[in-house]
Amino acid sequence: MDQAEHLRNIIKKQEIQPDRQTARVITVTSGKGGVGKTSVSVNLAINLSRMGKRVIILDADFGLANIEIMLGIRPKYNLADLMFRGKTISDIITYGAENIGLISGGSGINEMANLTREQVFHLIQKMTELDRLADVIIVDTGAGIGDSVLEFVAASAEVLLVATPEPTSITDAYALLKMLNRSSSYHQGKTTVKLIANQVRGDNDADELFEKLGIVVNKFLNIDIEYLGAIPYDNNMLKAVIRQEPLSIALPDSAAARAMRRIAAVLLDRGEEVPPRMGIMQLFSRVIKIKLRR
Repeated sequence: MDQAEHLRNIIKKQEIQPDRQTARVITVTSGKGGVGKTSVSVNLAINLSRMGKRVIILDADFGLANIEIMLGIRPKYNLADLMFRGKTISDIITYGAENIGLISGGSGINEMANLTREQVFHLIQKMTELDRLADVIIVDTGAGIGDSVLEFVAASAEVLLVATPEPTSITDAYALLKMLNRSSSYHQGKTTVKLIANQVRGDNDADELFEKLGIVVNKFLNIDIEYLGAIPYDNNMLKAVIRQEPLSIALPDSAAARAMRRIAAVLLDRGEEVPPRMGIMQLFSRVIKIKLRR
C-alpha cells in the first residue's frame, strides 16, 4: 500500500462518525476576480451572525488580505500554523466585526497534499473541533479556475457562484462549471450550485444573467444550477471600500446591503434543501483526497 492510499484510509476511518456535530459549510466562488465574491462572503457572514448563527470564514484565497481589511483584523496565525507549528484551532481563529471568526488559509491550503499520516490525523481531528465551534463556515475561495479553487468547489456540498452581467464574468463562470463537470471528484446530487447575480442594474439584468448561464449549463453540463438572488449595483459599495468596512456595517440601509440581507434569509430558509450536512471536517477530508489523486 503506497503512502497516498494509506492516507486515504486514515481519512475514511475518521469520517465515519454518525453522531458528530457538524457545521453548515458554504463555499463562495467565482469564475474571475473583480465580481465582488469576497464582499458577498463577508456581508453574508455578518447577516447570518445577526440572525443568531455562529459564523467563521475560512479565507482560502491566500496571498490577499481583503477579508482581514473588511473585518478590521490581522490574524497572527494561519492554517499552516495549525498543521505544522503546534497551534490550536482557537489560536488560528481571529474574531472581528459582528463576532465573525476568520481563519487564514495561508500556505496551508497548498501544503495539504504533502502531509504525513500523523499530520493528516491531526488536521482531521482539529477540523472536528472546528465543526463544534460554528453553525456556519463560509469558505471564500480564490478567484478563477485554479486547482485550489476547483478542489474546494468539487469537495463542497453547497456552492455559491457569484457572477455579474458582464460577458466576461458569465464566460468565466461557465468555464469554472465546465472544469467542475470534468472533475472526477464532482458527483451530481452531492453538490448544489446557487447563482448570486451581483452588480445588476435591474431585474432584467439578473434574469438575463441566469438565463444565459443556465441555458448553456443545462445543455452541455451535468450540473444543476439554482438562482439564489440578485444584488444591485450600488455606489455605496465604493464608499464602504474607502471606509474599509463591510457594506452591511457601513451603510446597512443601502440597496445592496438590503439585498444581501434578503439572500442570507433565503439561505437559512432553504437550509434543509441542501445535500446532507457534512461539516468542515469532511470537506477537508475530500480536499485532501482530491489533492492525493493529482
